[in-house]
Amino acid sequence: MINDEGHIIRPALGNIGCDLYISTSSAGGGLQMMVAGVVRSMTAESAERAALGAGSIVMDVIALNDKRLPHERIERIQSLRPDMILIAGETDGANTDKVIKITETIGAADPKPRLGSNFKLPVIYAGNKIRRDEVKTILEEKTDLNIVDNLRPTLEEERLLPAREKIHNLFLEHVMKQAPGYGKLMKWVDADIMPTPAAVGAILKRVATEKNINAVGVDIGGATTDIFSLFEGEFNRTVSANLGMSYSISNVLAESGLPNLIRWIPFGLDERDLRNRIKNKMIRPTTIPQTLEELILEQAIAKEALRLSFIHHKAFATRLKGVQQQRTISDSFDQDTDSQSTIEMLDLNLLVASGGVLSHAPQPEQTAMMLIDAFLPEGITQLAKDSIFMMPHLGVLSQIHPQAATEVFENDCLIYLGTCIAPRGIAKKGRKALSFSIQKPDGKVEKDILKVGEMKRITLDINSKAQLNLDPSSEFDVGQGKGVPLNVSVRGGSVGIIFDCRGRPLSLPKISDERINQLKLWFRTLDVYPEEAEKI
Repeated sequence: MINDEGHIIRPALGNIGCDLYISTSSAGGGLQMMVAGVVRSMTAESAERAALGAGSIVMDVIALNDKRLPHERIERIQSLRPDMILIAGETDGANTDKVIKITETIGAADPKPRLGSNFKLPVIYAGNKIRRDEVKTILEEKTDLNIVDNLRPTLEEERLLPAREKIHNLFLEHVMKQAPGYGKLMKWVDADIMPTPAAVGAILKRVATEKNINAVGVDIGGATTDIFSLFEGEFNRTVSANLGMSYSISNVLAESGLPNLIRWIPFGLDERDLRNRIKNKMIRPTTIPQTLEELILEQAIAKEALRLSFIHHKAFATRLKGVQQQRTISDSFDQDTDSQSTIEMLDLNLLVASGGVLSHAPQPEQTAMMLIDAFLPEGITQLAKDSIFMMPHLGVLSQIHPQAATEVFENDCLIYLGTCIAPRGIAKKGRKALSFSIQKPDGKVEKDILKVGEMKRITLDINSKAQLNLDPSSEFDVGQGKGVPLNVSVRGGSVGIIFDCRGRPLSLPKISDERINQLKLWFRTLDVYPEEAEKI
């Protein structure tokens, strides 16, 4: 692969070398940013969306209405030492000085970069264009100031691309240059190095756009959980920086609370024992479950980490605040605006899992169960997983050979688990929820009636499709309205077709013995754990 000069041989010579070399990077913990805006729920949120979409971890959000005193904001900037700061504020032409006030706060902090003490901290200004000269006066001598188009030129418009492109360029010029071996790596690559999360988002966005579907992707790690979504062409990414499966596993317990965690465990467990097990995982983050009991516990924790991260994501993935509101920016300090999440679960077509606890679960049924319990998909949703963490590399490849990246993603990266059928609605347990008939490729037809609280699994090969006729009861909706039938073609997978008639929102029995028996029944129905689980 490497010639005498230390370069990768390309194009390939027979079986030696390669045709293309690309790379992503999470060097130094990835790109760490702070963002600032005038109003937390408007311009600051747009800045946060731009930074997250570029693959960064947002360390903090500074805003004039964040209830902190000026000196507290200054101290925060100085203590965090981000790789980059993005400033937004005001619509173009607004005759106020609020964006200057937030800029003065950053200037007073005289921020220093986390890496490379000899460099000025990169700062991007994406605010009111008539304030650019004043911003230059405040920051040009102290920072590496970069000016791009306003993120929110009007209340009704959000323009994220210029800021995201500038973040990416500065990442290469400033952050990556401090990483050991960067110069050598740059001689090898055939495309710009991308932050790993940005690359994951790029391939999900491309595939969803090409197929004209709505998709959600999740990457759960030891310290963070990333959620990506593309709904009706709008892309969003969030990072839950304190929800992970090892280094920040204790935060999952703290955020979810003990009752929410215990509800997923199908056996009795002493609270003190549970806390000790979680602490042991935190101080020994590289350990993996050695017993079935430990595996069930880890996957219960994963459900809560995913659930909490998705709640955060849905709260962030909202339509623009202030749209079609006849008011000024300053009015936003005193008026709340209605917002609605862009994520509609009945419209979700594809849910993709990535990360150790999901991708490497011993059985695909376990991955499917974690996804269903955490995300609570509704209607007809395909479930899949990235079993070898190929998505970041395909994200970079999609910038050069989009068709090749899409084909590899579809045929080699994703393992399809199957399709989840989950009627939306709630009714008394035991009442009819759904009747269905399914015609498999061999022509055989299977029919059944499912009651509220029941789950059912039908095997269907990964490359097979079946014709499904759904007839929900009057309290339930499978995508066409309450009580309206649906005829749809569904794809199989390693798990097959999963019917989930437990209702949305999901409610588990309050009495411990009833809850444990119910969990065991669901697990047995879907063959989630081996028969030995019944002995616990």
